[in-house]
Parts: sequence; structure tokens; C-alpha cells
Amino acid sequence: MSITHYEVVGKTAVLTLTNGENRQNPAFAAAMLEAIGAVEGDKSVRALVITSNDEKNWSQGIDLNWMMGAQQAGKSEEIQTFLRDMNTVFGKLLTLPVPVIASITGHAFGNGAMLASCCDFRFMRADRGYFCYPEVDVNIPFLPSMVSYIRKAVPEHRFNEMALTGRRLTADEAAADNILMAALPDADATFKAAMDYAATFNKGRSIFGMQKQRMHGHILATMATEDTPLINDMAVTA
Repeated sequence: MSITHYEVVGKTAVLTLTNGENRQNPAFAAAMLEAIGAVEGDKSVRALVITSNDEKNWSQGIDLNWMMGAQQAGKSEEIQTFLRDMNTVFGKLLTLPVPVIASITGHAFGNGAMLASCCDFRFMRADRGYFCYPEVDVNIPFLPSMVSYIRKAVPEHRFNEMALTGRRLTADEAAADNILMAALPDADATFKAAMDYAATFNKGRSIFGMQKQRMHGHILATMATEDTPLINDMAVTA
């Protein structure tokens, strides 16, 4: 099964996650970086929409089966590289010189919700799927940078609740908190809304990238200075 599909529709790049639950592992990180690289290299692109072709899921987060297997096999370097690569994915989305729009057409859990949080705008279907940071329930703490980019997407009162209880939000609840631009009736309507919104953008890539860099540069600094030592420790002691 493929992991992603990339195409350009008009001036909008569409990155479709195509691997079922779209669990994140080294192959997922590599596919994301390849697609992001294509956006970086195509100066005609004015927006990126990230969607999924699965009926139930946008992304269910880290592939825990892969990670547990890697831990048991003592593959510290593989785990370390994966975590660094996902930070690179998140960092690139935070500073990409075009708007990044999540068309959340199913569950966004854990690192899937992190991926959505790193996008600039989010739309989500209301008839199926939850938005959730379940780390407190699976005994995996946030990396320091995650706290920062979740807070850019989620208001503080809701972040506090979600982080400490693992509560699942419906799309309607997330829209009420302005985590989403809108909650839509179904997957087709969600993707259409994201594409329609993407088509409204024709900003200069230089100024757009500079705005995002200045808005989110502190998050990249946290990744470098605080996440990296923790990632090294996790990989060694796992």
C-alpha cells in the first residue's frame, strides 16, 4: 500500500495520506519530507492541502507496533532518526512559504493531531472522527516543542483539558473553540472547503515564509535546544 499521493491542482498542492490509519513511522516521515520538498521546489504552488483517502482516519499518530519492535530490537538509532525526521516535518510545515491547510477527514490522534496543529488552518468533518492528544493515557510525554505548536492551534483552556485528561473533541467542539476554521457535514464537504479556501491564497512566497518564520521561529529553536537531548535519551534508554 502506498503512503502518500501528491498532485498539484491549479496552484494548490494536494498531499493525500493513503495508508489506512496513516500511522507515522520512518517510511511515513520520508514520504512527507519528499512531498514537502516538492512544494518547496515548485514556485507556482500557492497552498498545500493535506487530506486522507481513508473512510475513518486522517492520521492515528505514531506507529506503536513499529516503535515497540524497534525498541525490543535495540534499534536506538532508527528511533532517534524517526523522531528527528518528524520534527523536521513539523518544522517545515510551520515555516513553509505557503499556507498549509488540513482537511481532517477522520480521526486525528496523537502525532496525527500534532501534524494538524502544525498546519496553518484546519477543516474537519463532523459526522465521523475525533481530535485528541492521548499521550497522558499511553504514557508518552509531549516534547517541549509540541507544547508550543499545540498552543498556536488550541486555546489555553482547552489545551489544558486535552493534555491532562486525553479528552477527545468532536469537530463541532473543535470548531466552537476556533481550533478549526469550520466543521463540515462529511469528508467530501471538508475537502471541498479546504480546497476552496486554498484557492483564495495568492500571497508572495517570500513574505509568507518570512511571516511564518518570525511567528514560529521560537518553536524551531525549542526543537533544537530542548527536544534533541530528550530524543537522544529516549532512543538510548528505550
